[in-house]
Amino acid sequence: MSNLLYTIAVILVILWALGFFVYSLGSIIHILLVIAIIAILLRLIKGREI
Repeated sequence: MSNLLYTIAVILVILWALGFFVYSLGSIIHILLVIAIIAILLRLIKGREI
């Protein structure tokens, strides 16, 4: 499950970067970055429990 969480976080960061640098989607694109950061923080805080 932790590998899946990291994979999702990496995909979200990549999508955020594409949306931020390539497309002009406004501030909505930053939601992807926030979700990715939350996923990483959950993994770091909970450790092996997730």
